[in-house]
Amino acid sequence: QVQLVESGGGSVGAGGSLRLSCAASGYTSNIHCMGWFRQAPGKEREGVAIFYIGDQDTFYADSVKGRFTISLDNAKNTLYLQMDGLKPEDSAMYYCAADTVCLDYGLGWTLRPTDFGSWGQGTQVTVSS
Repeated sequence: QVQLVESGGGSVGAGGSLRLSCAASGYTSNIHCMGWFRQAPGKEREGVAIFYIGDQDTFYADSVKGRFTISLDNAKNTLYLQMDGLKPEDSAMYYCAADTVCLDYGLGWTLRPTDFGSWGQGTQVTVSS
């Protein structure tokens, strides 16, 4: 069992920055990938970025490429999402996720929430115009 706890959300103006954190605990040794998803009111949960533990490769949704950076501090078992150039459409609840078996989304697989078995409770990000 893996426990994930997010932090770092808040309210910023357009163009601002935030850094989200996701602390992992429990049985973390078999985690293959971790990622960030987001869900705005009335919309489906969508994938934002993925970090592959083994080769430290990353994958980003087109909507955040060049603005968001995902990283992992192995010593702290903590996943980060640095968000720069924030836009009002980035406003959402952001969730951390992890799994032991992960698709190579760079090959074209659709990033789906159902691909991940462990989830945090979420942290709210609000970007004002």
